[in-house]
Amino acid sequence: MTLTEPNLATQIQDARDRIVGELSKAIVGQHDVIEQLLISLFAGGHCLITGPPGLAKTLLVRSVAQIFHLDFSRIQFTPDLMPVDIVGTEILEETDQGHRALSFVKGPVFANVILADEINRTPPKTQAAMLEAMQEHQVTAAGTRYELPQPFFVLATQNPIEMEGTYPLPEAQLDRFLFNVRIDYLPPEDELAVVLRTTSTKPEPIEPLFNGEDVLRFQSIVRDVPIAQPIAEYAVRLVQATRPARPETLDFINEWVGWGAGTRASQTLVLGAKARALLFGRAHVQTEDIVALAHPTLRHRVLPTYKAEAEGVTIEKIIDQLLETVPKP
Repeated sequence: MTLTEPNLATQIQDARDRIVGELSKAIVGQHDVIEQLLISLFAGGHCLITGPPGLAKTLLVRSVAQIFHLDFSRIQFTPDLMPVDIVGTEILEETDQGHRALSFVKGPVFANVILADEINRTPPKTQAAMLEAMQEHQVTAAGTRYELPQPFFVLATQNPIEMEGTYPLPEAQLDRFLFNVRIDYLPPEDELAVVLRTTSTKPEPIEPLFNGEDVLRFQSIVRDVPIAQPIAEYAVRLVQATRPARPETLDFINEWVGWGAGTRASQTLVLGAKARALLFGRAHVQTEDIVALAHPTLRHRVLPTYKAEAEGVTIEKIIDQLLETVPKP
C-alpha cells in the first residue's frame, strides 16, 4: 500500500475516527493525549506520559492495545525491580529425556504494548534494561539475543509529584522517547461525565478494529508521506534555536536554556508531522503539523536553567516563545 493509491489519506482519517469513537467508550475527553498517542504509535516511537495519578492512563493504554488487538503488558516499576524481572531469565528444567537443561522464561517485556508504570521509581540499571529494549527491539539474556514481538510500543509514565525516592531519567534516556505527553485533570463537565458513567452501568467492551499487521502497514505508509523542503527546514530551525551559546542563539534561549534539543528532535518533528497529516486526511505535511507537535517533542529535550526556574519560566513558556520567534515558511 502506497500513497499513490486513491483516497488512502481519507481512509486513514476514517480509521482515526473509528479509533477515537471506540476509545470514547472508555475514555472521556483527553483529545490531545489520544491524538499524540496515535501519532506516536503510527510513527513507530515510544511515549512518556507525565501526569498525576488517577487520570486513567492505564485504561487508555489498555484500550489502545485492545483496539489494535495487540498483546498488552503492564510493568509496575518499583525500587526493588531487577532487569531480569522485566527481560526474563533462564531456569533449570528437566527435559523429556530426563536431563536437566537451562531454558529461557520470557519476561513481561515480551508484548506488543508495554505500560511502564512510574519508570522513575526503579534504579538506573533496570531503567537501562527497559530503554535498551525500546531502542534495540531485542533483549539479551545469558549472551543470547531474543527479538521482541512487532509492533513494539512502550508508554512509560512518570508521576510529577512525590519525587522523593525516585530516579529521574537522564536527558540522554529521555531523548529516546518520541514524545513527552502531558495528561492533566479533566474540565468539570468531562469529570462529571466520568463520575456518572463509572458509577452507573458497566462500560461497553472495546472491540478490536485492527491488528498488528495493520499497525506495521500504517508505520510504513507514514514514511512515504512527502514533506516540502521549507517545512522540513522550519522543523530544523526550530530545534536548532533551542541550543544556547551559539552565535545565532536568541537572547532568551541563552538566558533560560542550559541544554538544547539534538538532531533526534528534528527527526521526531518531521516523522510525527507526517503521521499527523495522515491522521487528519492529508497526504502532505503542513506547517501546522510541526507547530502542533513542538511541545510534546521539545519539552523533555530542552533543559531550563536554574535562572529560568527561579523566575518561574516554564518549559512550555520557552517553547511558546520559540514558536512566536522562529520564522515560519
